[in-house]
Amino acid sequence: LSSLSGLTHESHKKDVEQVYLRCSEGSIEWMYPTGALIVNLRPNTSPASYKHLTVCIKPFKDSAGANIYLEKTGELKLLVRDGECSPSKVYCFGYDQGGLFVEATPQQDISRKITGFQYELMNKGIASDLHTVSAPCRPCSDTEVLLAVCTSDFVIRGSIRDVTNEAEEQESIIHVGVNKLYRQKSKVFQLTGESGNWRGQIKTLLECGVRPGDGDFLFTGRMHFGEARLGCAPRFKDFQRMYKEAKDKGLNPCEIGPD
Repeated sequence: LSSLSGLTHESHKKDVEQVYLRCSEGSIEWMYPTGALIVNLRPNTSPASYKHLTVCIKPFKDSAGANIYLEKTGELKLLVRDGECSPSKVYCFGYDQGGLFVEATPQQDISRKITGFQYELMNKGIASDLHTVSAPCRPCSDTEVLLAVCTSDFVIRGSIRDVTNEAEEQESIIHVGVNKLYRQKSKVFQLTGESGNWRGQIKTLLECGVRPGDGDFLFTGRMHFGEARLGCAPRFKDFQRMYKEAKDKGLNPCEIGPD
């Protein structure tokens, strides 16, 4: 988390401050914004790999006081207009498309304003998985499922206990009961004190129309801004079939033990 305050520049409202961030994910919080910030993302990777990176930002829910632009060689392209932050909306662009220029808007009382956003740097392949524009609800092929098992941030066998739809954010929250935890990058799925069962939540698009149903599924997906996002999720019996067929042919990309 990088925190800055415009009050230290109150007498220089035209100041432009440079910020350098080395982490692949984090957040910026600009209290009482005045002037402008140039946010330089400089991950600890080889510059040759920069062209393969995607940058995503997610403004804080109550972020206000500045416009956020994409800047390249002096040209500005508006990304997020002050006061127009949609709940949970994520803005993504290629690392080589430019940097972030955050410019404070004129305010009568800057002490009431805080501009902030989370950011993530990721491989372009992963970013396209998270933001599949063409068919975000399309069922995965056998090959895609088997690859997802190897590359996802979480892989679990579980059932859908309930689904909560959030119309404002255009998302569904899948409440999952976990029968077997194969892998998780973050502690999204945890033991509950009362029942001693593993449980957690996975988010997906509202348009996918997820409903509670009987039976077990293999849930895979990625962590995105601290939330589990659904990837491939076949019925578990279908996953067992595809896993066995691939194993018999020696085509399994990785071992997981599907029992």
